[in-house]
Amino acid sequence: MLKNTFKLLTIITLAGTMAACSVTDRLANIGEAPVLTAISNPTAQAGYTPIIMPMPEVIAVSYQPNSLFRSNAKGFFKDQRARRVGDILTVLVTISDKAQIANKTNRTRASTNSAGLGGLFSTALTAAIPGISGATEIDTKSGIKDSGTGSVNRSETLETRVAAVVTQILPNGNLVIEGRQEVRVNFEVRELLVTGIIRPEDVGADNTIMSSKIAEARISYGGRGQISDVQQPRYGAQVLDAILPF
Repeated sequence: MLKNTFKLLTIITLAGTMAACSVTDRLANIGEAPVLTAISNPTAQAGYTPIIMPMPEVIAVSYQPNSLFRSNAKGFFKDQRARRVGDILTVLVTISDKAQIANKTNRTRASTNSAGLGGLFSTALTAAIPGISGATEIDTKSGIKDSGTGSVNRSETLETRVAAVVTQILPNGNLVIEGRQEVRVNFEVRELLVTGIIRPEDVGADNTIMSSKIAEARISYGGRGQISDVQQPRYGAQVLDAILPF
């Protein structure tokens, strides 16, 4: 009990501290537009982790006699498609998902038991407990009935473009890309993040690639500012929602 009380007090203290910091920041930014993030090296950001995945064996580059081309060359001519670290390509984000799921469950169980007392045992029981006759019966009944219904109806659509930078080349030639875009309109900042792994062969002649061809894709679209702040519950409500058992 003491441990739980200490944990509750710690959570309330931390929540109060965060709320105080948030209030201070909001008071300091009254009348000011949200500040855009400075352009920086994605690999130097906190939390950045290079991707490590199983790779095939590396094939040594070799040249055939009287040939100007490598044995593993992918084409005769160079183009402007992204293929090296630091190159830029355009990601065509097209998401159109729709899911409808409906489940219904009914379960019913009933049982009835009846037992009578008679003979010598009945006579002894009557003598020990007045008011019980030999014809007394013991009846038990039980029943269970469960009913559950659930449904999911979701539809999501997102279409946009974002420029991404090649941040890493995997041993098998696949490219790791990351693109971040921030747009500020009045006092609201919209953020778009796209990251994942692509094949150089999937990059089109116009240096674009569809989001459906990105492996391990992570696409985030959100915002921050006055509108997003109003839509979020206050810290106190979030703390109570996390700790209250009912």
